[in-house]
Amino acid sequence: QVQLVESGGGSVQTGGSLRLSCAVSGFNFNKYALGWFRRAPGKEREGVATISPGGEVQYYAGSVQGRFTMSWDDAKNTTNLQMNSLQPEDTAMYYCAAGAAWVGRVLRRQEIAYWGQGTQVTVSS
Repeated sequence: QVQLVESGGGSVQTGGSLRLSCAVSGFNFNKYALGWFRRAPGKEREGVATISPGGEVQYYAGSVQGRFTMSWDDAKNTTNLQMNSLQPEDTAMYYCAAGAAWVGRVLRRQEIAYWGQGTQVTVSS
């Protein structure tokens, strides 16, 4: 059974940091790209970061480039999203996701095979 379980969300002030984690199980990570998505109130779900199967290559949306870092911990079967210099516009529900193909860019929601349940991030000014 495929599972993606997020943790680490919360509330911070502008300029603060949070680290999201996603424990994955039930599939071979070396055959799936993993991504982080977010959905802000009134907006569509958007891709934030993607990591290649095996974790060697990462891609980021322009809005988070230089502030967010996605990584893969092979020992724990966990992908992490380190978020620094958080801004109020980063407030959203954040989702971990797995795509069945590596496309060499940030994954789009139509390309996702599995979703986590989401974790809330709130940044106050």
